[in-house]
Amino acid sequence: MDLMQQSYVTASQHHEDMSYEELQEAYEELLAEKQTLEMRLLKSEERRRAFIHILNDLNMLNRKLVDQRKAMIHILADYELDRRRLAKQTERLDNSRRALLHILQDSHQSNLRLENSRKAMIHIMSDLKVTTEAVQRREQELREKQEQLVQAGKLATLGELTTGVAHELNNPLNNIGLFVGNAIDLIDLGTAETEPERILQELRNAMQQVRKATEIILHLRTFGRASSVTREPVAITQVIQNAISLMHEQLRLRQIDVNLQFSEPDIIVLGNAIQLEQVFINLLTNARDALINSSERMITITCSVKGEMVDICVRDSGPGIPPGLEQRIFDPFFTTKEVGAGTGLGLSITYGIIKEHQGTIMVENHPGEGAAFLLQLPHQPVNREIGDLEA
Repeated sequence: MDLMQQSYVTASQHHEDMSYEELQEAYEELLAEKQTLEMRLLKSEERRRAFIHILNDLNMLNRKLVDQRKAMIHILADYELDRRRLAKQTERLDNSRRALLHILQDSHQSNLRLENSRKAMIHIMSDLKVTTEAVQRREQELREKQEQLVQAGKLATLGELTTGVAHELNNPLNNIGLFVGNAIDLIDLGTAETEPERILQELRNAMQQVRKATEIILHLRTFGRASSVTREPVAITQVIQNAISLMHEQLRLRQIDVNLQFSEPDIIVLGNAIQLEQVFINLLTNARDALINSSERMITITCSVKGEMVDICVRDSGPGIPPGLEQRIFDPFFTTKEVGAGTGLGLSITYGIIKEHQGTIMVENHPGEGAAFLLQLPHQPVNREIGDLEA
């Protein structure tokens, strides 16, 4: 029983002995005590709740402290790893410093040796200069005698060389005249403004033939010695067709058919397109002349890839090469034609060009059935990332 109930019982027991005023006063005292108790209960509840909040905050602080302690442990571990790595790097740097000191010492010794070698070289160069001057005097004397011999040889071969140059330049010069003539005709007809591209194309074709003639002259001048020419991937099948296009009119007038047998449309070799074109012009020219008196006039050209090489065969249906002359067919100025009909330069030039391209050329003779020239050139695989090569 609580205090209020006890008071109520006590008041009940004595209410008969107490007056109304006393009872009223006692009742008011009881109400005051009740309010005081209620206020204490409320404060106690608020303090309990505040204590619970304080406990929750302390719990959260403890968790944070635990997390921070774990993070600190990781930081200390990372610091220890970094310290060890730094110690190793310091050790490596110290070793490198020592190695560099040894290298510098060796370099100093090498410089001393080089200085001694330079002094010795100066003495050697002085002796070599004296020796070179003596050799140059002897070479000058020998050169004067050789020039006399060369001059005598030039007098004997001057006519054949002139004929050979004219023979080699005939086709390009004719084509230059044809292209320039076409351009002049177009201008005379007043189509310069309406068809400027056609005139420019004719002039470009003429310039191409000029370059071809220049290449021929350069090769004739440098025949027999190495010459620096540009090398690039070339479609040999396109080169053959270009040569045939230049010879087409001559072959047509002589009723000669050309049969092309290519294993692939674009077979690539590394070389000079103009020089290789001249090779096939020379071979076609020889085949053309060999078919003059033949009843069947056919030139067959085959081209295929065999491993790392490209095999090319130019065969004619003529009478073939006279027996015993196959070994001399590539000699300069050797010819089986009548005097004034040939210079013998075509096949010798062809032989030189193929050799410069790291290739081979040989002849197969079939008396009564024709001759076949067999060529081999290094194959150049196509780079598909760059794209197809232009003709």
